[in-house]
Amino acid sequence: MIKKEELPDCPVATTVRLIGNKWKLLILRNLMSRPWRFNELRKDLDGISQKVLTESLRSMENDGIIVRTVYAEVPPRVEYSLSSLGETLRPILDAMQVWGQEYKESADQ
Repeated sequence: MIKKEELPDCPVATTVRLIGNKWKLLILRNLMSRPWRFNELRKDLDGISQKVLTESLRSMENDGIIVRTVYAEVPPRVEYSLSSLGETLRPILDAMQVWGQEYKESADQ
């Protein structure tokens, strides 16, 4: 997790720093519905590279937003899901979805 003194003073800037890039938001969108495996995410997120997906998942795991679960199977299975902290982002993403839908509808007029 990022140390408190490393975070911006502004709460909005803190949120943007943690989840404010395109890929992190889309990963969170997917994880809101269910746990996902790495390759499922990579296939669903058109245009994301393996490197960027790996970096994004590691960053969100380090920040405590997602949980990486490794199952002791052969071959090993790894799933990513929202942590309890990540679940608190649900209202933010829900509001973004509503706003985006309303914007799209108004653009049609």
